[in-house]
Amino acid sequence: MMISVGLIGYGAIGAEILDQLNGDSALRIADVLVRPERVTEMPAPPDSHTRLITHPDGFSSDIGFVLECAGHQALAEIGPDVIRKGISLGVLSAGALADRTVLQELKDAAKEGGSQISVLPGAIGGIDALAAAAAAGLTEVIYTGRKPPQAWRGTPAEDTCDLTEIKEATTVFDGSAGDAARLFPKNANVVATVALAGVGFENTQVTLIADPGATGNSHRIQARGPLTSLDFTTAGAPLPSNPKTSALTAMSAVRALRNQAGLICI
Repeated sequence: MMISVGLIGYGAIGAEILDQLNGDSALRIADVLVRPERVTEMPAPPDSHTRLITHPDGFSSDIGFVLECAGHQALAEIGPDVIRKGISLGVLSAGALADRTVLQELKDAAKEGGSQISVLPGAIGGIDALAAAAAAGLTEVIYTGRKPPQAWRGTPAEDTCDLTEIKEATTVFDGSAGDAARLFPKNANVVATVALAGVGFENTQVTLIADPGATGNSHRIQARGPLTSLDFTTAGAPLPSNPKTSALTAMSAVRALRNQAGLICI
């Protein structure tokens, strides 16, 4: 039986998902929700049966799962309407959940719609192990993000050092996940995912580093508890179509969608 799912967003990640799942024998992306003013700008989806819609009410009645890949604002504005319809929602823009108001609105909508919100790992590995360890109790969770100096341009890192003159690895932020998500929105999705899986926004320690020796972005999770000790590092290549987006984020989305139709889900 063919399973129908939907997307919110048709940017770099959405386009990659559509390409990866085009012709899948068990799964079909029936609808892609985009802003009304962008409909005429969008390329035609590779599957001619995929519709572009402009309002959550337009999702087909047989869709039970929708994946958000449109950014923080879209999740905050559109997510609750989708969930209230009884459609479960997969979330890539986890950084939006650092806003307590947004998080509570989504929770309330899920209760009202009898649906579920799933936060995808996205660009970082080890989230399953972190969440499992958190269930048994954790005393410490540390996230360290490392990027080349130029990747920190346009962020508060420019207020702490001259990114063009850095000769060695330099810490540009050291604080809570809550503050990191607010001050460094480009890191917010990973930081928020770690915080939600582990010990929360205020108890998760975050260190962000500008490293001239780094060739790409890396994410490290260290966690300790009475029963376990974890240490994971993820370094991923960008999407060829958009160097600002992790290829692993797109494949995390593809995996989540394929699990909707999978007989065995991992």
